[in-house]
Amino acid sequence: MKKILSLVILVTALFSGSCVSTDTPTPQCQFIDQNIIAPAAETAQVEAYLTGQGLLATATKHPSGFYYKIDAPGDGDRAGLCSQIGILYKGMLTNGTVFDQTSGTNVRVFQLGQLIVGWQKGIPLIKKDGKIKLYIPPSLGYGNRDVKDGSGNTLIPANSVLIFEVDLRVLVV
Repeated sequence: MKKILSLVILVTALFSGSCVSTDTPTPQCQFIDQNIIAPAAETAQVEAYLTGQGLLATATKHPSGFYYKIDAPGDGDRAGLCSQIGILYKGMLTNGTVFDQTSGTNVRVFQLGQLIVGWQKGIPLIKKDGKIKLYIPPSLGYGNRDVKDGSGNTLIPANSVLIFEVDLRVLVV
């Protein structure tokens, strides 16, 4: 009798799950892993910076060519390209210039797949409430183009190595 009841429950679950309305299409994730690997010369730039700062021994090299240091792994799910992430962060150049940051506890929300490749590959290394430092070569950042503010001032010069301190506060997978 128990086997029959279990079979009835299983069949009911299978059929009820297949009866989903298709009146309104569900948006699909359109982001794909770009599989970009930084050239050796760019990776060497990051390594030179880390060596000069005494950080190379504590940083980990990612196969795509950026380096990272996880300060707190976090807990729960990992972000995917279609995940909404809420973060606190600070972005800097290797000379210490801060080009962008959140203020106080004001979390900024992004869809991971819309961000630079270094973040797309780096943020999934931590979970919600995780903290990571990313050392990103130009080809995984903004490449060979200047990033300017609304007044035309250059915030990030072309071919810059980028440093980010990221605190992942919100994760919607």
